[in-house]
Amino acid sequence: MKTATAKATKGRNLQKLDEQLCFALYSTGLALNKVYRRLLTPLGLTYPQYLAMLVLWERDGLSVSEIGERLYLDSATLTPLLKRMESSGLITRTRASHDERQVVIELTREGRELKTKARSIPADLFCASECSPEDLVALKQQLESLRGGLMKNAG
Repeated sequence: MKTATAKATKGRNLQKLDEQLCFALYSTGLALNKVYRRLLTPLGLTYPQYLAMLVLWERDGLSVSEIGERLYLDSATLTPLLKRMESSGLITRTRASHDERQVVIELTREGRELKTKARSIPADLFCASECSPEDLVALKQQLESLRGGLMKNAG
């Protein structure tokens, strides 16, 4: 592996900003968030709230920790987000009857109805990317592989 890495990086100044994988991911994330902000503002959602709604639209009645696992967020980050969503009338938060330490998140009628209003978001984002479906599928798979390797080696 070291030989392949040395060969691939030979003659490149890896301390330049434009050579950094992290910067390419970071700046792409910024652009992605700008597009999502434009698409989600009419729905009254932020991007992290949209992600939480996607999880709940797949399976309602999850605990905070289950949502956190899906989104790679800890409860200290997720709880304020969920409180704002509760204040907006999208979800309810209740203590689990079998374990009062767990908080169960359920969609309200308004939260379930928002799924229909958000139906066009994935297609709109696809159009904004100006990429082919095949390129986006391949990129998603590469990013998932990268995430897996990084998570495994994060310590």
